[in-house]
Amino acid sequence: MSGEAAARDSLVAAARESVRLGLNSGTVGNFSLRHGEGMLVTPTGIPPGEMGPEQIVAMDLRGGWQGDWVPSSEWAIHARIYAARPDAGAVVHAHPDHCVALSCLREAIPPFHYMVAGFGGEEVPCAPYACFGSMELAVAVAETLGERFNACLMANHGMVSLGAEPAAALARAAKLETLARQYLLARAAGVPVRLSPEEMAEVAARYAGYGQQRR
Repeated sequence: MSGEAAARDSLVAAARESVRLGLNSGTVGNFSLRHGEGMLVTPTGIPPGEMGPEQIVAMDLRGGWQGDWVPSSEWAIHARIYAARPDAGAVVHAHPDHCVALSCLREAIPPFHYMVAGFGGEEVPCAPYACFGSMELAVAVAETLGERFNACLMANHGMVSLGAEPAAALARAAKLETLARQYLLARAAGVPVRLSPEEMAEVAARYAGYGQQRR
């Protein structure tokens, strides 16, 4: 199997897995990976269960594409992230319930739990609202992620995450949804106690070598 064929298969697999995990339903959500000077992105309007690798769309980062299948309406989010973040190999945009609920409050996820540090800072930020499919939304998301965050909420919309490959970006999306659910549960029970900047700095330092086996 060629590199591009494997890449296309990985996007279809990620889209289907997102439904199994409850991160998306129907035709919402979209997935991409960096491909040469451009990207491969899932098509618009095709449910993951009906999607095939031949429907994955090859695009440049300016929006140019050819073929029979129209790319996701949110292609610009993916393109802006790849242009701004050389470390991004894949991008996931999803609408998981708890992330959506928090995004409708237009609030960041604060450092209520140490695992927030795994997203690049002392919070998981929320990008300002802009209409879906717009360049304004793409710019807002890329600017919110900046150079260090690897995921963010999108106001009144959903979330986006990035990783080295689709499976890693999807795993990060699932992790963010878990944190969003736990944060909402904690808020329902009372006022969550936030970790201090010093405590979060300690966590970040420990994360530098976390989960690595000696070889």
